[in-house]
Amino acid sequence: MIVILGALLTIAGVMYMAGATLRRGRLSDPAPHPAPNLPASRPTLEPRRRGLGFLGLSQNWPGLVMMAIGLILLLSVVVL
Repeated sequence: MIVILGALLTIAGVMYMAGATLRRGRLSDPAPHPAPNLPASRPTLEPRRRGLGFLGLSQNWPGLVMMAIGLILLLSVVVL
């Protein structure tokens, strides 16, 4: 039972973090506020000013906590 709960928590953490990334918008969309000093160009797949903010801890902490608890449960079965 502990193994199943640990596996479910780990998978739920990964799914939460993937969902948080998808909720932030498409990575290929241009930035919501274009920079005023850059010339207007045709749309490309490369975002103009999109950073890696979707990987930050503030958006992903619930998923990281779920994964950590799940991994602790899985490792506790192996150790005990």
